[in-house]
Amino acid sequence: QVQLVESGGGLVQPGGSLRLSCGASGSSFSLYHMGWYRQAPGKQRELVAAITSSGHTIYADPVKDRFTISRDNAKNTMYQQMNSLQSDATDIYCCNADRRATVGPGYEYWGQGTQVTVSS
Repeated sequence: QVQLVESGGGLVQPGGSLRLSCGASGSSFSLYHMGWYRQAPGKQRELVAAITSSGHTIYADPVKDRFTISRDNAKNTMYQQMNSLQSDATDIYCCNADRRATVGPGYEYWGQGTQVTVSS
């Protein structure tokens, strides 16, 4: 069982930056593929960025060159640095941990999310 807790969201002006954190409890954090998703009310979650257990990263096209995902396995924490934020980034950002590919169904976990609001 893994519990995920996001932090770092808030209100930021257009052009500003935020750094999200996702802290994980439980064991084997380093073995999980981790990701950040965004979700608007009534809409499906969308992948923003992901980092594999080996450190390979992928990004959604709109955030390439502006967002950076990283992880610190010693601290059981994942991060997302978000720069040059615009109003279209306003959403709830959720943390995901996934080991289904290696250990099977049931090994996927979600955090509750943190609100990011970009507004002047």
